[in-house]
Amino acid sequence: MYGYFVAQIKIHDWQEYKLYLEGYDDIFGKYNGEVIAVDDNPVVLEGAWPYTRTVIIRFPSQAETMRWYESDEYQQLVKHRHKASTADVIVVKGRK
Repeated sequence: MYGYFVAQIKIHDWQEYKLYLEGYDDIFGKYNGEVIAVDDNPVVLEGAWPYTRTVIIRFPSQAETMRWYESDEYQQLVKHRHKASTADVIVVKGRK
């Protein structure tokens, strides 16, 4: 069963966020993930959407999602995202 990482991000410091993006691919590539969507302007059908970026990433399993997210190298990198933004982040089980 796939694991989906879903992040709704409100970026307030694009300079700092760029540091996160610069290191992202090198780490991400080691964990068998696939970026499904990154959108800075999604179509809002209902409610409010106070975010500047939405990200959906698929991993082969929820365990692989967590292995990537909890890795030392990602935790060092994610500090830039934490400084640059606020986010709501979840992991959901996906169907095949």
